[in-house]
Amino acid sequence: MKDKDLPNDYEPSSLEELTLEANKIIEDLENQKDLQNSIEKYQDLIKLNNIIEKKFKKKVIDINKTTKEKISKITFNINAKKTK
Repeated sequence: MKDKDLPNDYEPSSLEELTLEANKIIEDLENQKDLQNSIEKYQDLIKLNNIIEKKFKKKVIDINKTTKEKISKITFNINAKKTK
């Protein structure tokens, strides 16, 4: 699903908020008797899942970048101490 298909109202939400919303949709689906409403809820859940995946991927990239920066800094400090 392309980003342009995702609802913008979910973008500023945290992963915790998105997870709560997904759980709410799942609970609604479990109690749903009307098939047409179920289809719409499943589509909403798929969109929400894609947003959550996108946010997780961004978080992983941020964590990797921060970790590499910290490792480089530690390595630089260790090498600086060795040359003294």
